[in-house]
Amino acid sequence: MRYLMTAALVLLLGGCQTVPPAPKPTPTPPPVAARAQYTPAPWADLPGWSDDAVAAAWPAFLVGCRALVARAKSQAVWRAPCAAAEGVDGTSNDAVRAFFTAHFSPYRIAAEDGNDVGLVTGYYEPVLEGSRTPTAKYGVALYGPPDDLLVVDLASLFPELKDKRVRGRVEGRKVVPYWTRGELERDPSRLAGKALAYVADPVEAFFLEIQGSGRIALADGTVMRLNYADQNGQPYRSVGRVLIDRGELTRERASMQAIRAWVHAHPDEMRALLDENPSYVFFREVPPAPAGSVEAAIDGPLGSLGVPLLAQRTIAVDPRFVPLGAPVYLATTMPLSEAPLQRLTLAQDTGGAIRGPVRADFFWGFGTQAGREAGRMRQDGRMWLLWPKGAALP
Repeated sequence: MRYLMTAALVLLLGGCQTVPPAPKPTPTPPPVAARAQYTPAPWADLPGWSDDAVAAAWPAFLVGCRALVARAKSQAVWRAPCAAAEGVDGTSNDAVRAFFTAHFSPYRIAAEDGNDVGLVTGYYEPVLEGSRTPTAKYGVALYGPPDDLLVVDLASLFPELKDKRVRGRVEGRKVVPYWTRGELERDPSRLAGKALAYVADPVEAFFLEIQGSGRIALADGTVMRLNYADQNGQPYRSVGRVLIDRGELTRERASMQAIRAWVHAHPDEMRALLDENPSYVFFREVPPAPAGSVEAAIDGPLGSLGVPLLAQRTIAVDPRFVPLGAPVYLATTMPLSEAPLQRLTLAQDTGGAIRGPVRADFFWGFGTQAGREAGRMRQDGRMWLLWPKGAALP
Protein backbone atom coordinates (compact mmCIF):
# COMPACT_ATOMS: atom_id res chain seq x y z
CA MET A 1 0.00 0.00 0.00
CA ARG A 2 2.87 2.37 0.73
CA TYR A 3 4.09 1.73 -2.81
CA LEU A 4 0.63 2.52 -4.20
CA MET A 5 0.46 5.77 -2.26
CA THR A 6 3.95 6.78 -3.38
CA ALA A 7 3.09 5.98 -6.97
CA ALA A 8 -0.05 8.07 -6.71
CA LEU A 9 1.92 11.01 -5.38
CA VAL A 10 4.41 10.81 -8.25
CA LEU A 11 1.44 10.58 -10.61
CA LEU A 12 -0.10 13.74 -9.21
CA LEU A 13 3.10 15.77 -9.39
CA GLY A 14 4.47 14.51 -12.66
CA GLY A 15 1.28 14.19 -14.68
CA CYS A 16 2.34 10.73 -15.96
CA GLN A 17 -0.16 8.34 -17.46
CA THR A 18 1.43 5.32 -15.77
CA VAL A 19 3.94 4.89 -12.99
CA PRO A 20 6.51 2.10 -13.43
CA PRO A 21 7.32 -0.05 -10.40
CA ALA A 22 10.29 1.16 -8.39
CA PRO A 23 11.94 -0.59 -5.45
CA LYS A 24 12.18 1.29 -2.16
CA PRO A 25 10.73 4.56 -3.46
CA THR A 26 11.92 7.73 -1.73
CA PRO A 27 9.36 10.39 -2.66
CA THR A 28 10.14 14.08 -2.33
CA PRO A 29 7.41 16.17 -0.76
CA PRO A 30 5.88 18.81 -3.04
CA PRO A 31 6.66 22.46 -2.38
CA VAL A 32 4.70 24.06 0.44
CA ALA A 33 1.95 26.38 -0.74
CA ALA A 34 2.42 30.11 -0.29
CA ARG A 35 1.06 31.48 2.97
CA ALA A 36 -1.61 34.09 3.56
CA GLN A 37 -1.00 37.29 5.47
CA TYR A 38 -3.36 38.08 8.36
CA THR A 39 -3.13 41.70 9.47
CA PRO A 40 -5.07 42.88 12.55
CA ALA A 41 -7.72 45.42 11.61
CA PRO A 42 -10.19 47.58 13.55
CA TRP A 43 -13.86 46.80 13.04
CA ALA A 44 -14.24 50.21 11.42
CA ASP A 45 -12.12 48.98 8.50
CA LEU A 46 -14.80 46.47 7.50
CA PRO A 47 -16.96 48.30 4.90
CA GLY A 48 -20.61 48.27 5.92
CA TRP A 49 -20.07 46.25 9.11
CA SER A 50 -22.22 48.55 11.23
CA ASP A 51 -25.10 48.39 8.71
CA ASP A 52 -25.06 44.72 7.76
CA ALA A 53 -28.05 42.61 8.82
CA VAL A 54 -25.68 40.21 10.59
CA ALA A 55 -28.54 38.28 12.23
CA ALA A 56 -29.25 36.80 8.79
CA ALA A 57 -25.99 34.84 9.10
CA TRP A 58 -26.72 33.56 12.63
CA PRO A 59 -28.31 30.20 11.64
CA ALA A 60 -25.22 29.38 9.57
CA PHE A 61 -22.96 30.26 12.50
CA LEU A 62 -24.94 28.01 14.87
CA VAL A 63 -24.91 24.92 12.64
CA GLY A 64 -21.23 25.56 11.94
CA CYS A 65 -20.53 25.65 15.67
CA ARG A 66 -22.00 22.18 16.08
CA ALA A 67 -19.68 20.78 13.44
CA LEU A 68 -16.58 22.61 14.67
CA VAL A 69 -17.01 21.69 18.33
CA ALA A 70 -17.57 18.05 17.35
CA ARG A 71 -14.19 17.92 15.63
CA ALA A 72 -11.27 17.14 17.92
CA LYS A 73 -8.83 19.32 15.99
CA SER A 74 -11.02 22.43 16.19
CA GLN A 75 -12.59 22.07 19.65
CA ALA A 76 -9.99 24.17 21.45
CA VAL A 77 -10.51 27.15 19.14
CA TRP A 78 -14.29 27.06 18.93
CA ARG A 79 -15.56 25.74 22.26
CA ALA A 80 -15.62 29.11 24.07
CA PRO A 81 -17.21 31.33 21.39
CA CYS A 82 -19.74 28.64 20.48
CA ALA A 83 -20.72 28.22 24.13
CA ALA A 84 -21.15 31.99 24.45
CA ALA A 85 -23.40 31.99 21.37
CA GLU A 86 -26.04 29.97 23.21
CA GLY A 87 -27.17 33.03 25.16
CA VAL A 88 -27.41 35.41 22.18
CA ASP A 89 -30.68 36.69 20.74
CA GLY A 90 -30.01 35.56 17.16
CA THR A 91 -32.89 37.63 15.81
CA SER A 92 -31.28 40.93 16.86
CA ASN A 93 -28.68 42.52 14.60
CA ASP A 94 -27.35 44.53 17.54
CA ALA A 95 -26.99 41.43 19.73
CA VAL A 96 -25.26 39.42 17.03
CA ARG A 97 -22.93 42.30 16.18
CA ALA A 98 -22.08 42.74 19.87
CA PHE A 99 -21.35 39.01 20.14
CA PHE A 100 -18.84 39.08 17.29
CA THR A 101 -17.10 42.24 18.46
CA ALA A 102 -16.80 40.77 21.98
CA HIS A 103 -15.52 37.31 20.99
CA PHE A 104 -13.74 37.78 17.65
CA SER A 105 -10.97 39.91 16.16
CA PRO A 106 -10.86 40.91 12.46
CA TYR A 107 -7.79 40.19 10.33
CA ARG A 108 -7.37 41.51 6.81
CA ILE A 109 -6.50 38.61 4.49
CA ALA A 110 -3.82 39.17 1.86
CA ALA A 111 -1.68 37.06 -0.41
CA GLU A 112 1.97 36.51 0.39
CA ASP A 113 2.89 39.52 -1.77
CA GLY A 114 0.54 41.76 0.26
CA ASN A 115 -2.24 41.98 -2.35
CA ASP A 116 -5.59 42.00 -0.54
CA VAL A 117 -7.87 42.11 -3.61
CA GLY A 118 -8.97 38.82 -5.12
CA LEU A 119 -11.64 37.17 -7.22
CA VAL A 120 -15.19 36.54 -6.01
CA THR A 121 -17.38 34.27 -8.11
CA GLY A 122 -20.80 32.80 -7.41
CA TYR A 123 -22.40 29.39 -7.33
CA TYR A 124 -25.86 27.99 -6.70
CA GLU A 125 -27.91 24.82 -6.37
CA PRO A 126 -29.56 23.92 -9.69
CA VAL A 127 -33.03 22.41 -9.89
CA LEU A 128 -33.43 20.00 -12.81
CA GLU A 129 -36.31 17.80 -13.88
CA GLY A 130 -35.36 14.15 -13.95
CA SER A 131 -36.00 10.52 -13.12
CA ARG A 132 -34.44 7.75 -11.05
CA THR A 133 -34.52 5.51 -14.13
CA PRO A 134 -33.65 6.27 -17.76
CA THR A 135 -36.52 7.29 -20.02
CA ALA A 136 -36.89 8.61 -23.55
CA LYS A 137 -36.77 12.15 -22.15
CA TYR A 138 -34.26 11.67 -19.34
CA GLY A 139 -31.18 9.84 -20.59
CA VAL A 140 -28.20 11.75 -19.15
CA ALA A 141 -26.94 9.95 -16.05
CA LEU A 142 -25.60 11.44 -12.83
CA TYR A 143 -23.35 8.95 -11.08
CA GLY A 144 -22.23 7.93 -7.63
CA PRO A 145 -18.54 7.11 -6.94
CA PRO A 146 -17.26 4.05 -8.81
CA ASP A 147 -15.88 1.07 -6.91
CA ASP A 148 -12.46 1.21 -8.61
CA LEU A 149 -11.74 4.83 -7.66
CA LEU A 150 -8.60 4.78 -5.49
CA VAL A 151 -8.30 7.61 -2.97
CA VAL A 152 -4.87 8.00 -1.34
CA ASP A 153 -4.45 10.11 1.79
CA LEU A 154 -1.06 11.81 1.41
CA ALA A 155 -0.76 12.52 5.13
CA SER A 156 0.34 8.91 5.58
CA LEU A 157 3.42 9.80 3.54
CA PHE A 158 3.91 13.42 4.53
CA PRO A 159 2.19 14.65 7.72
CA GLU A 160 2.45 18.25 6.50
CA LEU A 161 0.03 17.31 3.70
CA LYS A 162 -2.91 16.68 6.00
CA ASP A 163 -6.28 16.68 4.26
CA LYS A 164 -4.56 16.26 0.86
CA ARG A 165 -5.57 13.31 -1.31
CA VAL A 166 -4.92 12.02 -4.80
CA ARG A 167 -7.18 9.82 -6.88
CA GLY A 168 -6.50 7.14 -9.46
CA ARG A 169 -7.10 3.49 -10.22
CA VAL A 170 -5.06 0.31 -10.17
CA GLU A 171 -4.13 -1.23 -13.52
CA GLY A 172 -2.20 -4.43 -12.95
CA ARG A 173 0.53 -3.42 -10.50
CA LYS A 174 0.45 0.24 -11.46
CA VAL A 175 -1.46 3.23 -10.17
CA VAL A 176 -2.71 5.27 -13.12
CA PRO A 177 -4.93 8.33 -13.42
CA TYR A 178 -8.65 7.74 -13.20
CA TRP A 179 -10.60 8.02 -16.44
CA THR A 180 -11.13 11.54 -17.78
CA ARG A 181 -14.54 12.99 -18.55
CA GLY A 182 -14.16 12.13 -22.23
CA GLU A 183 -13.15 8.55 -21.48
CA LEU A 184 -16.10 8.07 -19.12
CA GLU A 185 -18.55 9.58 -21.59
CA ARG A 186 -17.29 7.41 -24.45
CA ASP A 187 -17.55 4.23 -22.38
CA PRO A 188 -20.37 4.49 -19.81
CA SER A 189 -19.80 0.85 -18.86
CA ARG A 190 -16.96 2.10 -16.66
CA LEU A 191 -19.67 3.50 -14.37
CA ALA A 192 -22.16 0.67 -14.80
CA GLY A 193 -24.58 0.33 -11.90
CA LYS A 194 -23.64 3.68 -10.36
CA ALA A 195 -26.32 5.94 -11.89
CA LEU A 196 -28.33 7.79 -9.24
CA ALA A 197 -30.61 9.84 -11.48
CA TYR A 198 -31.18 10.84 -15.07
CA VAL A 199 -31.78 14.32 -16.54
CA ALA A 200 -32.51 15.59 -20.04
CA ASP A 201 -29.73 18.02 -20.91
CA PRO A 202 -26.00 17.14 -20.84
CA VAL A 203 -25.09 20.82 -20.50
CA GLU A 204 -27.28 21.23 -17.42
CA ALA A 205 -25.80 18.02 -15.98
CA PHE A 206 -22.33 19.48 -16.61
CA PHE A 207 -23.21 22.69 -14.77
CA LEU A 208 -24.66 20.68 -11.90
CA GLU A 209 -21.25 19.04 -11.56
CA ILE A 210 -19.58 22.44 -11.51
CA GLN A 211 -21.93 23.62 -8.75
CA GLY A 212 -21.32 20.43 -6.78
CA SER A 213 -24.91 19.82 -5.71
CA GLY A 214 -28.45 20.07 -7.01
CA ARG A 215 -32.08 19.09 -6.77
CA ILE A 216 -33.82 16.70 -9.12
CA ALA A 217 -37.57 17.28 -9.41
CA LEU A 218 -39.18 13.88 -10.02
CA ALA A 219 -42.44 13.20 -11.83
CA ASP A 220 -44.21 12.09 -8.64
CA GLY A 221 -43.75 15.54 -7.13
CA THR A 222 -40.88 14.59 -4.79
CA VAL A 223 -37.43 16.17 -4.89
CA MET A 224 -34.20 14.23 -4.86
CA ARG A 225 -31.17 16.07 -3.45
CA LEU A 226 -27.70 15.25 -4.71
CA ASN A 227 -24.47 16.37 -3.08
CA TYR A 228 -20.84 16.13 -4.06
CA ALA A 229 -19.39 12.74 -3.07
CA ASP A 230 -16.07 12.55 -4.90
CA GLN A 231 -14.18 13.47 -8.06
CA ASN A 232 -12.07 11.58 -10.58
CA GLY A 233 -8.81 13.30 -9.60
CA GLN A 234 -8.38 15.02 -12.95
CA PRO A 235 -7.68 18.78 -12.94
CA TYR A 236 -10.56 21.19 -13.38
CA ARG A 237 -10.44 23.27 -16.56
CA SER A 238 -12.89 26.07 -17.20
CA VAL A 239 -14.75 25.70 -20.49
CA GLY A 240 -15.37 29.44 -20.30
CA ARG A 241 -11.60 29.95 -20.38
CA VAL A 242 -11.40 27.59 -23.38
CA LEU A 243 -13.90 29.73 -25.28
CA ILE A 244 -12.07 32.91 -24.29
CA ASP A 245 -8.75 31.51 -25.50
CA ARG A 246 -10.37 30.57 -28.80
CA GLY A 247 -11.77 34.06 -29.22
CA GLU A 248 -15.35 32.77 -29.06
CA LEU A 249 -16.17 34.81 -25.94
CA THR A 250 -14.66 37.84 -24.27
CA ARG A 251 -13.67 37.67 -20.61
CA GLU A 252 -16.48 40.09 -19.75
CA ARG A 253 -19.09 37.90 -21.48
CA ALA A 254 -17.90 34.50 -20.28
CA SER A 255 -20.82 33.85 -17.95
CA MET A 256 -22.67 30.60 -17.48
CA GLN A 257 -25.49 32.00 -19.57
CA ALA A 258 -23.11 32.89 -22.41
CA ILE A 259 -21.56 29.42 -22.36
CA ARG A 260 -25.04 27.88 -22.52
CA ALA A 261 -25.93 30.10 -25.48
CA TRP A 262 -22.71 29.18 -27.30
CA VAL A 263 -23.37 25.46 -26.84
CA HIS A 264 -26.95 25.77 -28.11
CA ALA A 265 -25.62 27.66 -31.15
CA HIS A 266 -22.96 24.98 -31.79
CA PRO A 267 -24.64 21.68 -30.80
CA ASP A 268 -22.21 19.56 -32.84
CA GLU A 269 -19.30 20.95 -30.81
CA MET A 270 -20.91 20.50 -27.39
CA ARG A 271 -19.32 17.17 -26.48
CA ALA A 272 -15.83 18.27 -27.49
CA LEU A 273 -16.14 21.47 -25.47
CA LEU A 274 -17.36 19.74 -22.32
CA ASP A 275 -14.57 17.18 -22.64
CA GLU A 276 -12.05 20.03 -22.45
CA ASN A 277 -12.71 19.80 -18.70
CA PRO A 278 -11.33 16.36 -17.74
CA SER A 279 -12.66 16.66 -14.17
CA TYR A 280 -15.75 14.57 -13.40
CA VAL A 281 -17.86 14.82 -10.24
CA PHE A 282 -19.64 11.93 -8.53
CA PHE A 283 -22.69 12.48 -6.31
CA ARG A 284 -24.51 10.97 -3.36
CA GLU A 285 -28.17 11.26 -2.45
CA VAL A 286 -28.81 13.27 0.69
CA PRO A 287 -31.90 12.61 2.84
CA PRO A 288 -34.01 15.61 3.89
CA ALA A 289 -33.18 17.32 7.19
CA PRO A 290 -35.53 16.59 10.13
CA ALA A 291 -38.65 18.77 10.05
CA GLY A 292 -38.42 21.76 12.37
CA SER A 293 -34.64 21.64 12.66
CA VAL A 294 -32.30 24.57 11.97
CA GLU A 295 -30.89 22.54 9.08
CA ALA A 296 -34.35 22.23 7.52
CA ALA A 297 -34.90 25.97 7.92
CA ILE A 298 -31.61 26.73 6.14
CA ASP A 299 -32.65 24.34 3.35
CA GLY A 300 -29.32 24.37 1.51
CA PRO A 301 -27.00 21.70 0.14
CA LEU A 302 -24.33 20.27 2.42
CA GLY A 303 -20.99 22.05 2.18
CA SER A 304 -17.52 20.69 2.91
CA LEU A 305 -18.00 21.35 6.63
CA GLY A 306 -20.91 18.90 6.55
CA VAL A 307 -23.59 21.51 7.30
CA PRO A 308 -26.25 23.01 5.00
CA LEU A 309 -25.27 26.19 3.20
CA LEU A 310 -27.28 29.33 3.90
CA ALA A 311 -28.13 31.31 0.77
CA GLN A 312 -26.16 34.57 0.45
CA ARG A 313 -24.44 34.04 3.79
CA THR A 314 -22.01 31.21 3.06
CA ILE A 315 -18.96 31.04 0.84
CA ALA A 316 -16.54 28.47 -0.51
CA VAL A 317 -12.86 29.18 0.23
CA ASP A 318 -9.43 27.62 -0.11
CA PRO A 319 -8.98 25.88 3.27
CA ARG A 320 -5.20 26.09 2.98
CA PHE A 321 -5.57 29.79 3.76
CA VAL A 322 -9.03 30.35 5.27
CA PRO A 323 -10.04 27.92 8.05
CA LEU A 324 -13.14 25.95 7.14
CA GLY A 325 -16.05 27.08 9.30
CA ALA A 326 -14.66 30.51 10.19
CA PRO A 327 -16.71 33.71 9.90
CA VAL A 328 -15.42 35.86 7.04
CA TYR A 329 -16.46 39.42 6.30
CA LEU A 330 -16.74 39.84 2.54
CA ALA A 331 -16.61 43.15 0.67
CA THR A 332 -17.32 42.89 -3.04
CA THR A 333 -19.92 44.11 -5.55
CA MET A 334 -23.07 42.71 -7.09
CA PRO A 335 -22.71 40.80 -10.39
CA LEU A 336 -21.95 43.04 -13.37
CA SER A 337 -22.36 46.05 -11.09
CA GLU A 338 -20.56 48.46 -8.80
CA ALA A 339 -23.31 48.24 -6.17
CA PRO A 340 -21.67 47.06 -2.92
CA LEU A 341 -22.19 43.57 -1.58
CA GLN A 342 -20.76 43.74 1.94
CA ARG A 343 -21.76 41.19 4.55
CA LEU A 344 -20.87 38.67 7.18
CA THR A 345 -20.48 35.18 5.71
CA LEU A 346 -19.38 31.74 6.92
CA ALA A 347 -16.62 29.82 5.14
CA GLN A 348 -18.41 26.46 5.10
CA ASP A 349 -17.53 25.07 1.68
CA THR A 350 -14.62 24.48 -0.69
CA GLY A 351 -14.29 24.01 -4.44
CA GLY A 352 -11.84 22.67 -7.00
CA ALA A 353 -11.54 26.07 -8.69
CA ILE A 354 -11.26 28.06 -5.44
CA ARG A 355 -7.53 28.58 -5.04
CA GLY A 356 -5.66 31.31 -3.16
CA PRO A 357 -5.93 33.34 0.04
CA VAL A 358 -8.23 36.09 -1.28
CA ARG A 359 -10.64 33.92 -3.22
CA ALA A 360 -14.30 33.24 -2.51
CA ASP A 361 -17.27 31.58 -4.20
CA PHE A 362 -20.49 33.19 -2.98
CA PHE A 363 -23.45 30.83 -2.53
CA TRP A 364 -26.58 32.44 -4.00
CA GLY A 365 -29.10 29.73 -3.12
CA PHE A 366 -31.15 27.49 -5.42
CA GLY A 367 -33.25 27.95 -8.51
CA THR A 368 -33.33 30.09 -11.61
CA GLN A 369 -32.75 33.53 -10.08
CA ALA A 370 -29.85 32.27 -7.97
CA GLY A 371 -28.36 30.67 -11.07
CA ARG A 372 -28.67 33.92 -13.00
CA GLU A 373 -26.76 35.86 -10.35
CA ALA A 374 -24.15 33.15 -9.83
CA GLY A 375 -23.49 32.77 -13.53
CA ARG A 376 -22.77 36.48 -13.97
CA MET A 377 -20.62 36.96 -10.87
CA ARG A 378 -16.92 37.61 -11.38
CA GLN A 379 -16.04 40.54 -9.13
CA ASP A 380 -13.08 41.94 -7.24
CA GLY A 381 -13.34 41.55 -3.50
CA ARG A 382 -11.61 41.76 -0.14
CA MET A 383 -11.94 39.48 2.87
CA TRP A 384 -11.45 39.71 6.63
CA LEU A 385 -11.05 36.60 8.78
CA LEU A 386 -12.97 36.87 12.06
CA TRP A 387 -10.97 34.74 14.50
CA PRO A 388 -11.76 33.89 18.13
CA LYS A 389 -9.94 36.15 20.58
CA GLY A 390 -7.07 34.44 22.33
CA ALA A 391 -6.77 31.64 19.75
CA ALA A 392 -3.57 31.24 17.74
CA LEU A 393 -3.93 32.33 14.14
CA PRO A 394 -4.15 29.50 11.58
